[in-house]
Amino acid sequence: MKYIDNIEQVADLQPEYLGFIFYEKSKRNFEGIIPELPNSIKKTGVFVNEMLEIVVSMIEEYRLVAIQLHGDESVEYIIALKAMLAERKVLFIEENKLQRKKKNKQYVAAEDIEIIKVFGIKDSFDFDVLLPYVPVVDYFLFDTKGKERGGNGTTFDWTVLKKYPFDTPFFLSGGIGIEELAEVQELRSSVLPIYAVDVNSKFESTPGVKKIELLKKFKSSLTINS
Repeated sequence: MKYIDNIEQVADLQPEYLGFIFYEKSKRNFEGIIPELPNSIKKTGVFVNEMLEIVVSMIEEYRLVAIQLHGDESVEYIIALKAMLAERKVLFIEENKLQRKKKNKQYVAAEDIEIIKVFGIKDSFDFDVLLPYVPVVDYFLFDTKGKERGGNGTTFDWTVLKKYPFDTPFFLSGGIGIEELAEVQELRSSVLPIYAVDVNSKFESTPGVKKIELLKKFKSSLTINS
């Protein structure tokens, strides 16, 4: 998401997550104010090989409850990030006790920040590379491996996912539009632990601007047929 009016329109559709990209090289890079959103919507920050301090700063500034790591972040990076977030949480609690009802500029979520690690897939994928990440992430996200870090508008070979060996739930992403609805439904009815369907570029009029009616149609079809 990028523009306030469009953010509010999409929020009215009650998605579970709304993504905000904090990556300067992206045409959807977010800079601005996130309007007040229902608590049921999880504000998600998307980062690419970002410095840990900046990620934590953005989580606090925008009150993010989930982050999507779309770069080459290592297991060690994620462990360090979780440690920093845990430390900030302790500091936040202690300072709140001292200040009591005074407004505190710092922020951490009441619950632990959800961590979604992205991996690009094309025609094949070695799922063994995920094993070290299983203990440290909440979800994986499988996107199409392409020129851009995301938003390429093309799907990958979803049959590759039949070999997914873990219980860790994942987001299905990569060029999903109305035309892919039947295939998405078929995958959702399988034994695969698909947690969410991530849509983006095929629902845009321009980068960062979502087509509301098209999203509404897609979301209602997923719900009806689930």
